[in-house]
Amino acid sequence: MKREPALAALARWRSAHTRLSLWALLVLLVAGMLATLVWLAGRYETSMEQGRVERDTFDAANDIRAGLTRNVQTLQALHSSNATPAAWTQEAQALLRSHREWMRLEWRDATMKVVAAVDTPFRPPVFTRLGRGASQGDINLACAAARRLTGPAYSTSYFVPQMDGLGIEVMELCLPQATAGQLTGYVIASYSLAEVLNHLIEPQLAHSHDISFTEADGTRLALRGAARRGSHIFTGQQLLDLPGNTVVLRMDSWRAAPQLFPNVLTAILTAMAIALLVVLWLLGKDTQRRLRAERDLADALAFRKAMEDSLVTGLRARDLQGRTTYVNPAFCAMVGFGPDELLGKATPAPYWPPEFASDYAKRQERRLSGRHSPPREGFESIFMRKDGTRFPVLVIEAPLINHNGVQTGWMSAFLDLSEQRRVEELSRASQERLQATARLATVGEMASLLSHELNQPLAAISSYATGSLNLLKSQVTAGGDESIGDIEVAMKRIAEQAERAGKVIKSVHDFVRRRDKEREPIAPDALVDSVMPLVSLQARKLGVRVETHVDASLPPVLVDRTMVEQVLLNLARNAMQAMDESGVAQPSLLIEVRRAGGASLAPGMAWLEFSVADVGPGIPAEVQQQLFTPFFTTKTEGMGLGLSLCRTVVEQHGGFLAFEPNRPTGTIFRFTLPVDARALAAATP
Repeated sequence: MKREPALAALARWRSAHTRLSLWALLVLLVAGMLATLVWLAGRYETSMEQGRVERDTFDAANDIRAGLTRNVQTLQALHSSNATPAAWTQEAQALLRSHREWMRLEWRDATMKVVAAVDTPFRPPVFTRLGRGASQGDINLACAAARRLTGPAYSTSYFVPQMDGLGIEVMELCLPQATAGQLTGYVIASYSLAEVLNHLIEPQLAHSHDISFTEADGTRLALRGAARRGSHIFTGQQLLDLPGNTVVLRMDSWRAAPQLFPNVLTAILTAMAIALLVVLWLLGKDTQRRLRAERDLADALAFRKAMEDSLVTGLRARDLQGRTTYVNPAFCAMVGFGPDELLGKATPAPYWPPEFASDYAKRQERRLSGRHSPPREGFESIFMRKDGTRFPVLVIEAPLINHNGVQTGWMSAFLDLSEQRRVEELSRASQERLQATARLATVGEMASLLSHELNQPLAAISSYATGSLNLLKSQVTAGGDESIGDIEVAMKRIAEQAERAGKVIKSVHDFVRRRDKEREPIAPDALVDSVMPLVSLQARKLGVRVETHVDASLPPVLVDRTMVEQVLLNLARNAMQAMDESGVAQPSLLIEVRRAGGASLAPGMAWLEFSVADVGPGIPAEVQQQLFTPFFTTKTEGMGLGLSLCRTVVEQHGGFLAFEPNRPTGTIFRFTLPVDARALAAATP
């Protein structure tokens, strides 16, 4: 009973605190709305002024382009083929008096030699100090561009110092002159960029602006008006693209920022009216909302904790400084450290193996700097338990984003791969045993063929040996030399038949013996040739004609030779047995190798396609569905492992094994193998 007043007082305190919080929120809301309105009004007026400056800049650029075009037309009328230097000089002086932007006019012949020249009357000659030779390179470039364009061309601007210690920025215009299609000379006009700004732009555009020519990097070349540091707030730029040269026209407005305070009163009244209507509703709903939110938050926290405690996946959170801020029980059980040993710790982490600590620290530094995003599929690493044992883990990382959309750290999930590695090792060992069993089974099935194939050379050896003995006896009895040649031929036949039997035995030995599982570059014709003795054994018994089509120029493939030879042999034997069982009149087998390509292959690699084609009855539809299923077979004595192992071997090399009908009859098995990257790189020019 004594607890009830205390609870009531606590409730009243919470209510009062809520009301104070709401009023503070209201004040902040009104202040924020006022600031927003003032800012928006200022932005609007600022954008209007900026638009006006950009339009003025555009108009000024058009004025300059129009003025330069008129000047070109004036200069084209200045020169004629019958003009004398004196008459040209008089006419040029008249033009200079009406065009203050020109500093000098020159008439040059086709060899760039000056025929006549006139300087502006409004200032001392601008080239007195350095002479005209300093600018000859710019003139030559402009005239070369003019000849190429068959029209006027401008040079890049350059600085010309004056006798008074100052200087001006000058740009050359070269106008080629031609008569009857033949180049007769040039008119060179030297522009002052400052005078171009003063006389080619309408005066009203310059009343409240600073106008200048600049380079692309912002370097000021010429200015009209007084540069006011920090006074202008609006800037417009236009690219003046002239034949042979490009400059930037910049216009700076030095008007003050718009005054917005007369609009503040209206904003205050509007915001207060809206706030008063909203505050009553907020006060009535806030208490219920807060209580409901507290209950939901407590439920959510309890649910999250129960879920995290039940996970077998380790979770770890880090802040942007690399300190651990959270670990779940699964992660602690995985590494053997408690939360008090992990939280707040930076690099090196206690579960990092000492031999990898520097590499892990660099990886974490790149991750925290934002220069390297983790792969979405995760990456593998090695961790160390508290007892010092190492174990592999799969790490999947993602950024921690708060409700403001700002990253506050990284969340990592960890999967212990120890059991997966053990299962993979058992699977690999089982696969190797299956492959060895399949090879031995193949040899067992070929035993009768071997005995038949070896009987022929051994019988021939016996016959030749008996014949040789008889010849030797007759030679001894007769005492003559005429049988020596026959004995030599017989001995050669014995050697040939012995070599033939040895090759058969060696082929079987190479196929059966277990080799180290490693990949090496092998020429495709060498792969086919290595299985041909064993294929020929069964082909001769069954009367199958075998053909091979392998281009010797094909690049080598990077494969496990023994496994790929088994694939070729299994496919060839299956094809010959299918044709024999169906009673094909003229059985034939085609083994072919060619370049492969297609969307199903891995990108960025080159592949060769091996195919084994027969002319048998084909594969029934009901068999096609289970063709690669382990232990499925249509043979009375088969194990059902041949095609399954073939597909496994090909897929381990990154390729694919498929089959299709051979028109008009038969089946084609195709599989792909990767080309050796080193050989491919050496062959690429």
